[in-house]
Amino acid sequence: MTNQVRVRYAPSPTGHLHIGNARTALFNYLYAKHFNGKMVIRIEDTDDKRNVAGGEESQLKFLKWLGVDWDEGADIGGDYGPYRQMERLDIYQKYVDELLERGLAYKCYMTEEELDEEREGQRAKGQVPKYSGAHRDLTAEQIAVFEEEGRKPSIRFRVPDNTTYTFMDMVRGKITFESSDFGDWVIVKKSGIPTYNFAVAIDDHLMEITNVLRGEEHISNTPKQMMVYEAFGWEPPQFGHMTLILNEERKKLSKRDQHILQFIEQYHNLGYLPEALFNFIALLGWSPVGEEEIFDKETLISIFDPERLSTSAAIFDRHKLKWMNNEYIKAADLGDVIELAMPHLVEAGKLSANMDAATKEWVEKVIALYKDQLRYGAEIVELTDMFFNKEIAFDEGAMDVLQEEQVPEVLQVFTDKLIHLEDFSKDAIKAQIKATQKETGHRGKRLFMPIRVATTGQTHGPELPMAIELLGKEDVVARLDQVLNKLDA
Repeated sequence: MTNQVRVRYAPSPTGHLHIGNARTALFNYLYAKHFNGKMVIRIEDTDDKRNVAGGEESQLKFLKWLGVDWDEGADIGGDYGPYRQMERLDIYQKYVDELLERGLAYKCYMTEEELDEEREGQRAKGQVPKYSGAHRDLTAEQIAVFEEEGRKPSIRFRVPDNTTYTFMDMVRGKITFESSDFGDWVIVKKSGIPTYNFAVAIDDHLMEITNVLRGEEHISNTPKQMMVYEAFGWEPPQFGHMTLILNEERKKLSKRDQHILQFIEQYHNLGYLPEALFNFIALLGWSPVGEEEIFDKETLISIFDPERLSTSAAIFDRHKLKWMNNEYIKAADLGDVIELAMPHLVEAGKLSANMDAATKEWVEKVIALYKDQLRYGAEIVELTDMFFNKEIAFDEGAMDVLQEEQVPEVLQVFTDKLIHLEDFSKDAIKAQIKATQKETGHRGKRLFMPIRVATTGQTHGPELPMAIELLGKEDVVARLDQVLNKLDA
């Protein structure tokens, strides 16, 4: 085994990059970088029935977008390839043959129907279903009969009797299993394709993986992999199993849960910043020293400490993610925020993809108004609605403001001043608001709130004089007249 830290992230190309898988990749990345090690991407594509076209490319694309890169993999090569399991079948066969020759594995000819019947019988007796070992010691004559029938065998690992498997988990400490918990398990399916637990143990050894960080659902797989290591006299890697990610109701994050977007591509498409998502995911099941929560990637690499991997489930807090993304947007260059947000206005049909220079300059100013409150790119469509809709629908709070007794006077005076205003700039508009205050004697909320509601339809929002400038004199005066008519002023 190498002295250099070597970790791996091993996705199956069965779909898009899920938050849970992204966290596994990210923690392995931080671990490797912190210890000046190497990160390997290995594609575990032996479940050909579930593989989807483009699944591998999609996963790698969004890992890179997130900010995770690697040192070896199917896309860039390396000294330990091939890096797709279906390209390693000849490698696995060598070890299968050795186990068969040594009597540590055997061919099982039981059909699926026979196996189902066996499991049902065990359940009926209140037993935990596991393979009985019915074909563990077949005679040559029995094998010949099954072969004559045309049965295709699977190959099973002969689980040792009365053996304890113990490992020190990086997260959970000492974990122990007994061999009696397992029936002889399949290492090669009837199709000739090796199973996950067999292939992964072979791959981790041959690729000299030193540390395996993965989700807790793999804990029960670990003793099977240890059996393979023991059979060949290999030293196993150090295992660490991260806790589950739960939703805000403290339930396991399910792909059917519609309340939480669960694929990295969805966050990319909504206009989240990859740096923010990287930061957020890094805190799902790991905590730094202190109260700080905003860290760039280089800082996370330097402070990452596997000792601080949590033993408690991680909670996926949607509101925290939006807050964190907003913090990154506020700190970003305005040009980058414009580039993030503008495509969403085009996609929503608010703007033409071939807008002229004047429109582009105008919309850039509109987006700039919302830079400090924008939580993700697509939110710009909702936030800027008042700039694209001629008609205003006043909500209950807005109507309450317009019912105040001073409103007709304030709006009438302000309208008269705007009508005669030639320089329709924010500074000139601000001066007219002050002039309205002086003429009417109304100040504070009694002055600003009616003007804001009548011109924007909102009870709160961005800087008012700039918003009025960007709405334009014609639309603003028309809105003021419309409100005054409704108030019978």
